[in-house]
Amino acid sequence: MSAVLVHSISDLRGRLEPFRRDGRIIGLVPTMGALHAGHGRLIERAREECGTVVVSVFVNPIQFNQALDFERYPRTLEADLKFCSDRGVDFVFAPPESEMYPCPQLAFVEVEKVTEHLCGAKRPGHFRGVTTVVTKLFNIVQPHRAYFGEKDAQQLATIQRMVADLNMPIEIVPVPTVREPDGLALSSRNTHLNEEERRVAPALYRSLQAARELIASGILDPGEVRRGALELLAKYPQIQVEYFEIVDAGTMQPVERITGPVRVAVAAWLGSTRLIDNIWCEYGRKD
Repeated sequence: MSAVLVHSISDLRGRLEPFRRDGRIIGLVPTMGALHAGHGRLIERAREECGTVVVSVFVNPIQFNQALDFERYPRTLEADLKFCSDRGVDFVFAPPESEMYPCPQLAFVEVEKVTEHLCGAKRPGHFRGVTTVVTKLFNIVQPHRAYFGEKDAQQLATIQRMVADLNMPIEIVPVPTVREPDGLALSSRNTHLNEEERRVAPALYRSLQAARELIASGILDPGEVRRGALELLAKYPQIQVEYFEIVDAGTMQPVERITGPVRVAVAAWLGSTRLIDNIWCEYGRKD
């Protein structure tokens, strides 16, 4: 059965109301489209756990720092609709910008502290845009569960904190990162890599694995772990590292010493393409 494509907020709310009255669990997978196997894993998890599944496809303008990045973001709605239909999605919500932002936006949702470092430090206003549009989607769909990938760990932590602090009756379900066979985390931005950039891109994941090995072996100084991982990346001049940090797994704050679970996170540029990745690490554990 094909997923039903919906463009207006009122139409989606009307279509979901009978399912809500029947007591169905409604799951939401928020996306910006250009769907790939990583999104597919989110959808599959939602399909397993929910009676009704909604996938939103909306390239959100207020989370982009650069107009060019927004303009070149892939828009593949027809392919995305088929992708969702093949995976049993009930509704694809693909509103135009005028539907989501009918007038200049004056109200915003902002999560402090969790967004201060990593991508938040490099992309001012990005997470404010993310939390604002996600709040809008939560208000429109009113899901019981929402699914987010661990590849965007800072985004996931930010949404989790927003939901907790604002008492939203929504369960946030984290889904592990999906990778190519060579370790590269799946991302819509991977399509922008040329052949040489794609060849070296898996070094990002290998640097994270190197950091995990150092932590598991008992090195608890973040600076030493960082230096060891960056030695690996230094072999690839094509990779311009934006940050490589070890942060608390919950607050996304840098740690002075590794005393509990951490996220090791990297952002780097290959040509004009910015890639991010991360892994969860804990002293004494290599999995």
